[in-house]
Amino acid sequence: MSQDNKLDKTNRINLLFAFYERLLTDKQQTFLKYYFHDDFSLGEIAAEFEISRQAVYEHIKRAEQVLENYEDKLGLLSKHESRSHYIDELRRLPEIGLLSEEYNIRFTEIIDRLQSLD
Repeated sequence: MSQDNKLDKTNRINLLFAFYERLLTDKQQTFLKYYFHDDFSLGEIAAEFEISRQAVYEHIKRAEQVLENYEDKLGLLSKHESRSHYIDELRRLPEIGLLSEEYNIRFTEIIDRLQSLD
């Protein structure tokens, strides 16, 4: 796996984790935090929990699958990314000059409120 792909995967898992963390078991949460947030190696996690590297790997892979399954069913990350994209588009509209200054101010306030809903 290339470095870019690994970074993309890490970013995706971290985003999914942010949305679905509470739906994971304590062990899944802990292993994912150690591996993806704290950048522990499989060996370091295995030593910490006195289990094999293979067991750690399997726990992490299973937790990744659980996160992806939740995303497939609930789509929270996908919705968040779509909403962010549309908010970015809306933020560019005042730059085009289609709205009066008065509307630009109100428009920006509404966009800020929409963004704060996340």
